[in-house]
Amino acid sequence: MRSALLYFDFVSPFAYICVHRLKELPADLAIEYRPVLFAGLLGHWGQKGPAEIASKRRYTYRWCNWWAKRLGIPFRFPAGHPFNPLHHLRLAIACGSKPDVVQRIFDSLWTGADDPASPLAFSKLANLLGVDPARLSTDEIKGALRKNTEQAAARGVFGVPTFEVDGELFWGADSIEFLNAFLADP
Repeated sequence: MRSALLYFDFVSPFAYICVHRLKELPADLAIEYRPVLFAGLLGHWGQKGPAEIASKRRYTYRWCNWWAKRLGIPFRFPAGHPFNPLHHLRLAIACGSKPDVVQRIFDSLWTGADDPASPLAFSKLANLLGVDPARLSTDEIKGALRKNTEQAAARGVFGVPTFEVDGELFWGADSIEFLNAFLADP
């Protein structure tokens, strides 16, 4: 059985769309979800994020709305974007970054239009997932996110979502076809 790492950050609408497209990959591909801090990757490579450039932000918002609708993916930008995803990333780590948990966190952010910065909304989500929000400030959880981000940068990851298979990187929600081609014939 082949395996892939999926580097993601909840702040990325492309990562949200990508998670919904995973069914397009071979059923026998084992995917390990790896939360990373996109801002950390941007800082490492000296880049700006799409939301930091006004014209790119407008285009990204239009494109993601159009693409999600075309793919039949429920989609609505959160009340505040970009937002600080730290708590959500740490919550995923506290839950073992399991696929169902990652999907639930993504859906809570990208379908309800709630404000991701709302402490009440976040507490409800954490409680729903059985995690005491106070646990997310532990050195263990914070260190795991830092380590994930540092390891991703060391492997050459520069954006999210990114798949890593056999040491090769496939960046973007639109890289599914490229990844499938590689899996069929490296």
